[in-house]
Amino acid sequence: MTDEKLAALAQQGDSEAELQLFNKYRSLINKFSRGYFLMGGDVEDLIQEGMIGLYKAIKNFSPEKDASFFTFAALCIRRQIQSAVRNASTKKNSVLSSAVPIMDEDNDDFGVFTISDGLAPDKLLIASETQNQISSELQKLLSPLEFEVLKHYLAGLSYGEIADKTQQSKKSIDNALSRIKKKLSSIKEKL
Repeated sequence: MTDEKLAALAQQGDSEAELQLFNKYRSLINKFSRGYFLMGGDVEDLIQEGMIGLYKAIKNFSPEKDASFFTFAALCIRRQIQSAVRNASTKKNSVLSSAVPIMDEDNDDFGVFTISDGLAPDKLLIASETQNQISSELQKLLSPLEFEVLKHYLAGLSYGEIADKTQQSKKSIDNALSRIKKKLSSIKEKL
């Protein structure tokens, strides 16, 4: 069966046809992946990106266009890999790939992260100790309400949602966040 027919079957939900295309194009994906370097990743990550490109090619292939499936798939695979490399090199996602939690898992984790920026282990240890200091100071300085408000705020809740959860008014939440910011500034000055 031709690649074009397999792609048409895969678009109709035939998982066997899709699997045949993935198996057939694996060597092409491996070949393309070896030609690139992914900052913060490895060859397997590039292969996964190539697989995503192939998946997009299978789903978007149109026989009405004047290109064979092979040509279209090669283009999609290469572009997906190049896009991943480009995105990794812009450091746009460095916050996600190099973050360190502020609080221990044993404590109530705020879910706040700081960028480690590829620091060496000794620098990470120092950063971790600093973060533990901040956590300790926060627990001393914040009232139970402020602590709860901060936890909800850092979880991404709106003032209204925090007010509902804490059974306070939006103005009380706003005031609590103002006090928290001042207290955080005082902690920052100590460090």
